[in-house]
Amino acid sequence: MRQRDVALSIVFTIITCGIYGIYWFICLTNEMNEAAGEEDTSGGLAFVFTLITCGIYGIYWAYKMGGKLNQARQMRGMSVDSSTGILYLILMIFGLGIVVYALAQDGLNKMAQE
Repeated sequence: MRQRDVALSIVFTIITCGIYGIYWFICLTNEMNEAAGEEDTSGGLAFVFTLITCGIYGIYWAYKMGGKLNQARQMRGMSVDSSTGILYLILMIFGLGIVVYALAQDGLNKMAQE
């Protein structure tokens, strides 16, 4: 897993009008799959599915990211919050996808430090 500075990632996403956000989404998906030990949908496919479904897959993706984060935490003996997936889902529904990215990245960063 690669640690990313959450604040810089948000700034880069804003400066590049979302292009860095696409890269971040893809990398975040791949790294979360790796952390959870799953061979699930790759980041590139998840992005394509989100485009094809006009964002509906992105809502599902957010929910799954919460579950994968909990699974990865559990594998490492860390505390698990069962409401993470629901929180990510609600944030994504209200158009706060970048907040979901930031929270998921923060979770990955904390696991990498352990």
